[in-house]
Amino acid sequence: MASLQHLLDLPGMRTALGLLVLLLLAWLAGTLVRRILLRVVRGITERTAWRWDDALFRRNTFLWLARMVPALAIQYGIRLVPGVPERVEQTLGNVMEALLALFVAMAIGAALSALEDLYRETPRGQQRSIKGMVQLIKIGLFIVAGLVIITALTGQKIGLLLSGLGALSAVLMLIFKDTILGFVAGVQLSSNDMLRVGDWIEMPQLNADGDVIDIALHTVKVRNWDKTITTIPSWRLISDSYRNWRGMQETGGRRIKRAIHIDAASVRFLDADALGRLAKLRLLADYLPARQQEVAAWNHALGEAGEVAANRRRLTNLGTFRAYVQAYLDTHPRIHHGLSCMVRQLASGPQGIPLELYCFTATVAWAEYEGIQSDLFDHLFALLPEFGLRLYQQPSGHDVQAGLARSGAGQAESSPFPAPAQ
Repeated sequence: MASLQHLLDLPGMRTALGLLVLLLLAWLAGTLVRRILLRVVRGITERTAWRWDDALFRRNTFLWLARMVPALAIQYGIRLVPGVPERVEQTLGNVMEALLALFVAMAIGAALSALEDLYRETPRGQQRSIKGMVQLIKIGLFIVAGLVIITALTGQKIGLLLSGLGALSAVLMLIFKDTILGFVAGVQLSSNDMLRVGDWIEMPQLNADGDVIDIALHTVKVRNWDKTITTIPSWRLISDSYRNWRGMQETGGRRIKRAIHIDAASVRFLDADALGRLAKLRLLADYLPARQQEVAAWNHALGEAGEVAANRRRLTNLGTFRAYVQAYLDTHPRIHHGLSCMVRQLASGPQGIPLELYCFTATVAWAEYEGIQSDLFDHLFALLPEFGLRLYQQPSGHDVQAGLARSGAGQAESSPFPAPAQ
């Protein structure tokens, strides 16, 4: 006991032991709070039907609050340690204040992340993201926390720091240029409802063609159809043009705009045999009698001029085929009949006469859309010979070879000289 008393009487020994005991108690308090309090909080969050407490616990909000306990214990317990110099006590208190400011900022940031998670689970949150706004608030929060930490460590007033920051405004504008541009772009995108999570956008200049999966303060992420991810700066969606397919998805119909190129040499007038054969087609049962009656009335009104064939109106195989295609689309169950639906003839050119189908499918699913479109044109390609029409296509190597073979055979048959001996 005498030696222990002698040891305690040494200069600074009581202070050192007091500091050691204070640090040990602070560590024990922090450990107990993290292990006991957090376990209790977890049990409460699992038993309640509320979702906000689960989100807060998942984002470690309570953990950051629990880390404040050792700092509080040291800040208020340092006063009970004997012999601590006032300057050391003040410095240690300032450090603990800085840590408390950091932990509070981290806890608020975690709470904001939890709020974003809860909003994302709502129907509105699945369309519009608040991630950019949350990130902006976090930036402001950590700037304020940084100022508080600096003032706590240096002992300077915050007004002096703000006056000094005024001189650095140009540097700050340069540092936070992307943040400012992203914030302005996010406000415009959100207020004008220009972009939502889940929208299909197409931006060829940045190789983006797919669904929007994330809208943040600085960037927008697009999952392309080849499963790659394209990251687009938010401000590019304001300064550059892009295509948003949301209107198509909301309408419920996807456009078909494709032409069949008809060989102009196969277009002709229909004779009586062809009219009789085509009249048996169900989709032309109403069209052909009405058109024949109209043409007969027109020709009858010509009088003697109608005796000249060039003066008379006659039905063509191309016009009748166009009427068939229109009737086929009008009765097709997978075509959206509430949107535009037409079959039009475009200007003829070097590749024949384009007969364009302009209509909308009754679905926006990609695979179904392609299947419907393929079935339509498969049927029409196969039906062209029934109308005496040919599909135009450039001659292939096989066509050239067959033509040369036929030409050589014709010349051999018409030649009066015998073929040379082999």
